[in-house]
Amino acid sequence: MEFYYPNWMNDMWRIVGQIFFNDPLHFCVPDEKRFDKDLLVGFLSEQGIALSDTAQAVTRLKGTAADADLQIDVPMDIPSFLRLLPKCGTVATTGGKASDELAAMFAIEAPKVGECTLFSFEDRPIRFYRMPSTSRAYPLPLAKKAEAYRVLFEAAGFAL
Repeated sequence: MEFYYPNWMNDMWRIVGQIFFNDPLHFCVPDEKRFDKDLLVGFLSEQGIALSDTAQAVTRLKGTAADADLQIDVPMDIPSFLRLLPKCGTVATTGGKASDELAAMFAIEAPKVGECTLFSFEDRPIRFYRMPSTSRAYPLPLAKKAEAYRVLFEAAGFAL
């Protein structure tokens, strides 16, 4: 799947399904271990949710998915991305490396996991949330992760 969070063992789309549809399997393809990209894209477009990496090019130093083994070679130009989204007032990251990268771009301190910090971007207030990782390697049950993400979506003004 050429899309965000495609790994079957990652809970991002189960969390979103739980929050918006009270069904963690909402975006799962029945009887298959994959997510429905078309359903995801339609939902995200309808809701006005944009996704982006914080890096354009990376090197996996040890061939693992761990942040510690990731070297960012070319960061994503998030300020330009935000200029394309003038109504965007909330950004969120799902990992330590992404949080640190975003904080560095805006010369601010990254919030702690599950918390938010406010910064100004070209006279626009932006809420920056650092969310728990959706990886199953992160030791937090899906229900607890969904609670944290629910706070983010509610604060961002989504009808749940």
